[in-house]
Amino acid sequence: MTSLSAPFTVLNGPAPLPPPLARPVLAIGNFDGVHRGHRAVFAAAMSLADEAGVKAVALTFEPHPRAFFNPQGAPFRLTPPRRKLEQIARSGLAGAVVLPFDAPLAAMDAETFVHEVLVARYQVTGVAVGFDFHFGRARAGSPAFLVDAGRRHGFKVTVVDPARDEGDAISSTAIRTALAAGQVGHAAHMLGRPFAITGTVQHGEKRGRTLGFPTANVALDDPMELAFGIYAVRAITAGGRIDGVASYGRRPTFDNGAALLEVHLFDFSGDLYGQPLEVEFHAYLRPELKFSGVEALVAQMHEDSRRARAVLADS
Repeated sequence: MTSLSAPFTVLNGPAPLPPPLARPVLAIGNFDGVHRGHRAVFAAAMSLADEAGVKAVALTFEPHPRAFFNPQGAPFRLTPPRRKLEQIARSGLAGAVVLPFDAPLAAMDAETFVHEVLVARYQVTGVAVGFDFHFGRARAGSPAFLVDAGRRHGFKVTVVDPARDEGDAISSTAIRTALAAGQVGHAAHMLGRPFAITGTVQHGEKRGRTLGFPTANVALDDPMELAFGIYAVRAITAGGRIDGVASYGRRPTFDNGAALLEVHLFDFSGDLYGQPLEVEFHAYLRPELKFSGVEALVAQMHEDSRRARAVLADS
């Protein structure tokens, strides 16, 4: 048992709940992205918990079930495990249980999951899930099944309708689709915050420094399916938030190599090597381009910086 930030408690694996979290209301889901739809599930869980005088806790799974069943074809994670827990901790829930999604859990049928996990292990007072939540072997456990199971076992169930953004249902898949198209503003509306990644600043070729635009090269812990291009960004460092402009792509003017995230921070001269850097994506400025020479590239970089400053000044 670990505490991410008091009083939020994280339990990894099937350990018993501590007394303060006894007989909880569980918000159950994968919660990748911890988007507005997920937070509606958390709010429903907290409402049930307040009525019953107990705590609301998230029950989530690692790895993501799609990664367990198809490791090579799994979608990129909007929120890797640590970031997911950080976002859940900000929701108002009292804690989170992270169950390993392994072969025994994958083979467990829906009724056994209800009886052995929800009732026997956690003694739930209530459960909140999204409208599209499925569980158990072959995803046979539906929201309707869970409502019926709650009646039989004596716990309340709230099924939350889809949250919507401009008429479209909010989902992790919809957010990934928006990011792949460079629509970081639309993704932010669905997430309820800017899309962000965290990586460690590493040494690069220092080409940007020779062009008058020193960059922090951010090593990504996980693959990112974001449209290649230039973005207005904010970076969160140990010293605070700094506006900047970032390139994510393959640098077609130079080497057309592996995708890299390179961030130029405005009016910054410190040393970030080896330090974690969180980067928020606020606006897509343009696709990456191949320039005829360095002079044309530098002129465009000045224009990109001007536009990024203007966008960020309004956000």
